[in-house]
Amino acid sequence: MKIAFFDFDGTITKEDSTIKFIRFFSGDLKYIIGIIVLSPLLILYKLNILGNNYIKKIIITYFFKGISEVYFKNQVKLFSSSIINRLIRKKALDRLDWHKNQGHKIVVVSASINLWLQDWCDFNNFALIASELEIINGRITGNLLSNNCYGPEKVKRIFDKYNLSDYTYIYAYGNSRGDYEMLDIANEKHYKPFR
Repeated sequence: MKIAFFDFDGTITKEDSTIKFIRFFSGDLKYIIGIIVLSPLLILYKLNILGNNYIKKIIITYFFKGISEVYFKNQVKLFSSSIINRLIRKKALDRLDWHKNQGHKIVVVSASINLWLQDWCDFNNFALIASELEIINGRITGNLLSNNCYGPEKVKRIFDKYNLSDYTYIYAYGNSRGDYEMLDIANEKHYKPFR
């Protein structure tokens, strides 16, 4: 049995699904205002002064805190059915199909929120490991249930879910710094393979 781990944003997709979802969910005006308000923190993140977990929490809090779970999930379904397929790279889809045809286990491992990736993964029969929102009393709190699924956290989550010694061969596909550790656990690694 062989297993293939795929990063989602920038590897399978042409664009970042988190940015696309926030814009879809908030509308252009609130999105632009949010980016302006958060820009000092985003700059500090780009300069490696702020960590990935911290900036993800700030963004989630700003755009989603207090939103009803029911409303959020309805918006997620609309996004998943109308936007995600337009983001997918043809070469990535071809490679996913190749793994499927070979009978390999396919796992999408993403720092994006699981809710807007789950339907797409379910439809394609892919497993999913992703960041998860904390929801209490039917409202989004602005927190994640655990660390952002990025960098070393990707590998931790993979090890939590899979015994890799059960697999004869491991493939990994990624496109950014957040994928290096996941690529390192693979027998065959592909960095920016679908450009």
